[in-house]
Parts: sequence; structure tokens; C-alpha cells
Amino acid sequence: MPRTLSPSRVIARFAVRLVLLMGFAAFGSVGFGRSLAVLLWMSIVLCALASLVRREPLFGAALNHWDEAVAFGALFALVSTSSLIRPDRHSSGFMTFL
Repeated sequence: MPRTLSPSRVIARFAVRLVLLMGFAAFGSVGFGRSLAVLLWMSIVLCALASLVRREPLFGAALNHWDEAVAFGALFALVSTSSLIRPDRHSSGFMTFL
């Protein structure tokens, strides 16, 4: 049985990870949006792997790595669609894609 953390600690862990991801994305050479999208995708995979290794329940009553993966997935969808809509400033009018 995996050890469950309090919801406030899980939310704090998610917030710290998100701030770190945004910090690393700020220094990405391909732009903030694309860097953040890639880092969020990586976080989805890593949170899913962590939950599999720890054998956390998918629909458990307590917050766990599965819930973090879903939250990172929602942010990834938001960032990737906003970068699809916004034209790149270096392109000649074409839309930028991931």
C-alpha cells in the first residue's frame, strides 16, 4: 500500500514542479511556449511512470501522481493549443505547430 500524502503537500509539490518547468522553459532556445509544452509532456510521462512504480490507485480518494499527470495534461493541452493559434514572429505568416 503506497503512502498517501496530504492534499496540501501534493498541491505544493505540483506548484513547485510547475515553477521549475516554467523557469527551464524561459531559457529554451525554441521559445517559451514550445519549451513549456515539451516539458509538460515529459512531466505527464514521468508522473505516470512514478504512479505505476509506486502502484498508486488510478481513481483513489487521495491525490497522487495520477492526478498530477492529469493536471499536467490539461496544462499541456492549454499551452499547445495556444501555441497553435499564435503565429510565430519569425515566420512569414504561417502558423507554428509543435
